Amino acid sequence: MSDKAFVTPKILKWARESARMSLESAASKISVSSEKLEDWEEGISHPTIKQAESLAKAYRRPFAIFFLPEIPRDFQTLQDFRRQTAKKLGTASIFIIREIQQKQNWISELYSENEESPLSFVGKYSIKSSAQNVAKDILATLEIDPLHYFTENPIREWITKAEAKGIFISRTSFIHTRLKLDSEELQGFAISDKFAPFIFINSEDWNAPQLFTLVHELAHIWIAASGISNDIEPELKHKDKLHPIELFCNEVAANALLPTEIMENFDHSVFNSSKDIFSISKKLGVSSFTFLYRAFSLDLISLDKYKKLKKQADEDFQAFLLREEEKANKTKEKKKGGPDYFMLLVNKNSHLFTKVVMDAFRGGYIQPTQASTLLNTQVNNFSKLEAFLYK
Repeated sequence: MSDKAFVTPKILKWARESARMSLESAASKISVSSEKLEDWEEGISHPTIKQAESLAKAYRRPFAIFFLPEIPRDFQTLQDFRRQTAKKLGTASIFIIREIQQKQNWISELYSENEESPLSFVGKYSIKSSAQNVAKDILATLEIDPLHYFTENPIREWITKAEAKGIFISRTSFIHTRLKLDSEELQGFAISDKFAPFIFINSEDWNAPQLFTLVHELAHIWIAASGISNDIEPELKHKDKLHPIELFCNEVAANALLPTEIMENFDHSVFNSSKDIFSISKKLGVSSFTFLYRAFSLDLISLDKYKKLKKQADEDFQAFLLREEEKANKTKEKKKGGPDYFMLLVNKNSHLFTKVVMDAFRGGYIQPTQASTLLNTQVNNFSKLEAFLYK
């Protein structure tokens, strides 16, 4: 007979509920009935040690936590800036928020203990500030010129320059292959901190909306407003249903990515063709929809022209998606396997965070098990991970 795990029933139930899993879903992960799991949560019976270990893995909690006498203090819930009708956060969203909070907490404590200098731009402004001024300060601080990117991938340049200033940026679209993030739930979030601000971006979408999300979350850091975001790209409809902070951060992002002086210098003939708009938008790293919204907000085009061009942009975008799907299918036929494991891992952990953890590990400041937990990979992968970091 297998050894029983005499777990604390209310903690077992808390761990499941905090992972946003139903009894049925959790029970299926260890091949027991939902009634059996409910009995464990009520203290009527007990799981085996192996079953309890499997539940700890499914809930992404340390196994030892099940044996505490009381429910432990968890990470503080991030403020939800999404509209009231937003889709409820599911298991994947909860897990990525918890994971980033763990990383951010560790790095902030490390920097604080080492008496690192606080970052002057965190909380430099407030929601009462001018969105244009905040945008200009973000561009100046990160040393970015939206009209002259050094690469054909603007989001990569923004991430590199933001991390060079001490802002950690995580980007992924999944927890693991069977648990993917939903952009309808979560596009991004920011944790504002004087020592270690952390930004997460859901990479399920295309690069253009991801870049807007990134700059939107940077605005959250500049006004010290930690929280979860969605419905990020600016849109004329439903503006009244968005949180004031979301509206402000959208305006900051629009001003940073498409400054007034850039928009007003375009030849007005540009606004006669959706194809020209698509071409310019791609160069600037934004979507056609963002470009059109910005043009309308600056009175460069009328409402009628905005609606007409947006309709055409919608059609062009759908055609673009079909072309990209065909291209992706052809690429899959030629290539075997998916994206590079270490690239995905570094993107998810944050390039900067990975370097800091590896340096701490190599310097003997943290144990292998802690480094492995922080980086979500086995210690025997560290050499290859480092080789990817510095190639």
